[in-house]
Amino acid sequence: MGQLSEKRILITAGPTQEPIDPVRYISNRSSGKMGLALAYSAISLGAEVKLILGPIAIKPETNNKLKIYDVVTAEEMLAKVKETFKDADLIIMSAAVSDFKVSEQSLVKIKKSFEEDSMTLHLIKNPDILKWCSDNKQFHQIVVGFALETDNALINAKKKINRKGCDWLVLNTLENEKAGFALDTNHISILKKTGEVFNFTAKSKTDVASDIFQTILNN
Repeated sequence: MGQLSEKRILITAGPTQEPIDPVRYISNRSSGKMGLALAYSAISLGAEVKLILGPIAIKPETNNKLKIYDVVTAEEMLAKVKETFKDADLIIMSAAVSDFKVSEQSLVKIKKSFEEDSMTLHLIKNPDILKWCSDNKQFHQIVVGFALETDNALINAKKKINRKGCDWLVLNTLENEKAGFALDTNHISILKKTGEVFNFTAKSKTDVASDIFQTILNN
């Protein structure tokens, strides 16, 4: 029996894509590797996993304890989170959700103007999925967020965990050469809402996933 036996885990992973027109979109460089590592680690600990997955190039391994929901936009991801949220014991929001989307998507390809040297897109905020989870969690549920920072990492992470209201926050930063998009390694710190910070050395994302679960389960 694993430490997560009979537990139900909800994980979001990968990027979202926010359409500009039928051929262009706003997105980010997330590969989804960390989220997949978390899903496989949870399964190895005995959990049943629901994985809400943005568009990624990796084909996930099949497993009878893994249910995958493919989504594209932040709105689609939020809708699927709301649909699956109440049954989860542990909710891990590792997806790199686009913060903004265009206010009006063009239904046809936007043509390049030969008279104009620039184009303006009007962006509006996407829904805050992590904040929604924190605001709607039940007493038995644990919500884990993720933060990717490029500077002042710990300061910004402490502000984020307070602002979002989640129980835990996993911080990784592009300040470390072994952390970042598409790599097989990551370098994290884990913040608890009560103020504790757990620091780790750079490791494979499989080992990082194990560190995350062991920290949450033992603290």
